[in-house]
Amino acid sequence: MTLRQTTSLLALAAALLLTLSAAAVGQGKKSGTVVKADAKATKVGDDGKQTVTITLEVDEKYHIYANPVGLKDLEDAETKVSVSGKKKLESVKVTYPAGEKKVDKDVGNYSVYKGKVTIEAEVQRAKGDTEPLKVTIKLQACTNTLCLLPDTLEVSVP
Repeated sequence: MTLRQTTSLLALAAALLLTLSAAAVGQGKKSGTVVKADAKATKVGDDGKQTVTITLEVDEKYHIYANPVGLKDLEDAETKVSVSGKKKLESVKVTYPAGEKKVDKDVGNYSVYKGKVTIEAEVQRAKGDTEPLKVTIKLQACTNTLCLLPDTLEVSVP
């Protein structure tokens, strides 16, 4: 085989590898396909306080990482909720439920959420603010052998 043929063959192999890699990434399933999110809020009180209840329904084959997850290496994957509005909120305090402990001899112990998960956020609004809120949930769904791509879910609360 000549040098030119070898170079052409290597270029073809590299192009094929790049095409296959792009196709594999393009077929990646996002975590939001197996987690459904909903949010409801109480009426805004005279003091500007409001409670937002976020409900996540995780497909029975998957789990999402609790907050706190309990393992430094998994902190980027833990479930995180934020609440925002058109007007800047004075404060938001999110309360996460305890997760189910997973014992893993290879990576260490960590906590997960399965099934139906309820997270609450106590919001302090500016005086007179009754505009809709936006709830943003960052999460990653996994099985014991496979993790889906991380995802960000957004829910509007009237």
